[in-house]
Amino acid sequence: MESIDTLISARWIIPVEPDGVVLEHHSLAIQGGKIVEVLPAATKKYQPAETIELPNHAVTPGLVNAHTHAAMSLFRGLADDLPLMDWLNNHIWPAEGKWVNDEFVRDGTELAIAEMLKGGTTCFSDMYFFPEETAHVCANAGMRAVVGLIVIDFPTVWAQTAEEYLRKGLKLHDELRNSELITTAFAPHAPYTVSDGPLEKIRTMNNELNLPVHIHLHETAHEVDEAVSKTGQRPLERIADLDLVNPNLVAVHMTTLLPGEIDPLAHAGANVVHCPQSNMKLASGFCPVNAMMQAGVNVALGTDSAASNNDLDMFDEMRTAALLAKAVANDATAVPAHSALRMATLNGARALGLDDQIGSLVPGKSADIAAIDLSSIATQPVYEPISQIVYSAGGTQVTDVWIAGRRLLKNRQLATLDEQMILQKAGAWRDRIQAANSGA
Repeated sequence: MESIDTLISARWIIPVEPDGVVLEHHSLAIQGGKIVEVLPAATKKYQPAETIELPNHAVTPGLVNAHTHAAMSLFRGLADDLPLMDWLNNHIWPAEGKWVNDEFVRDGTELAIAEMLKGGTTCFSDMYFFPEETAHVCANAGMRAVVGLIVIDFPTVWAQTAEEYLRKGLKLHDELRNSELITTAFAPHAPYTVSDGPLEKIRTMNNELNLPVHIHLHETAHEVDEAVSKTGQRPLERIADLDLVNPNLVAVHMTTLLPGEIDPLAHAGANVVHCPQSNMKLASGFCPVNAMMQAGVNVALGTDSAASNNDLDMFDEMRTAALLAKAVANDATAVPAHSALRMATLNGARALGLDDQIGSLVPGKSADIAAIDLSSIATQPVYEPISQIVYSAGGTQVTDVWIAGRRLLKNRQLATLDEQMILQKAGAWRDRIQAANSGA
């Protein structure tokens, strides 16, 4: 018998590749952080150093949150029930100007990672200030991440000019070249905050680096109308003229699209990240997910920040994405459960350029895994495990999580993060921010 590190046996294994497949009473053989084989549980082929039995669980690839602003978890609930531009201009941006620094980003990112791990998310794509702090926290926690090299025209506490943002971002990219878990993406904030010059520089630099280009795009009808009023172009048209609509594009939100804009996205191989709960809460509009998927656009899922969601639970996002797609398309067959799960796993990995490493449970890929206990009242009886995961389960039913074969969540307990310390720090930030707001 061949020696391996770990053998995980479960009631159901859902590999995501092939699409919609459920393997009953199967095992995952893991060696050196990678999946060696998926095989029937009764097969006596391996001698594992550790055997894990999960008789009530469905095991899936770790979830991929393809759009976050992790540190903004410390602003959760700070400015609720407001439209996007009021939320941004009058509440969030002033709060960021007052509070965001390296300590804020460290503490907020730790809070976010703890929440994501406990909800089965093993990889996230971030866009925020002090990305070097985000990368540091991820490395310490053993979390997989795509850290955005943020670019904005206006000065912030992290950089003063677009050139400084790019210079600092490229320095971080170079520092992370040898990281196994952390990669980078260019992250120009949005067409209305980044002018043509920096976008052209990103395009030129990316011809060499070949990174994802992560950008808010067509988030609201107001954004699109204002762009047309000022420039005569819709934002997507402008981005296309800058030669940025290609397989590296990770366009977030895309709630306001004309029918004729969808096929060109598919033909270009561009990626879209759908953030249904944030879009609904901010009344930003409805992404035409089913139409895009039917056209062949790769559509992934993201939570956006906890300041506009207000959680980072990808189970909530899967359910909302599936239900909202049916309502928007007026078609109950739109975005079935297996498609929603794929959006939260393999599609996200593909958008981030990581689908050769993560997103499905197949031999050769990293052992990034989530184990979901389906024995609770809310998920019984189980007829179709994938449907149960998407339509009934919640992140609190995730009991165990592995990233690159390392168990970071064991029986709901975090292995690499101090949960009590994280809670204390979150409370301290709340007290500081509340006291300042009360005195204003």
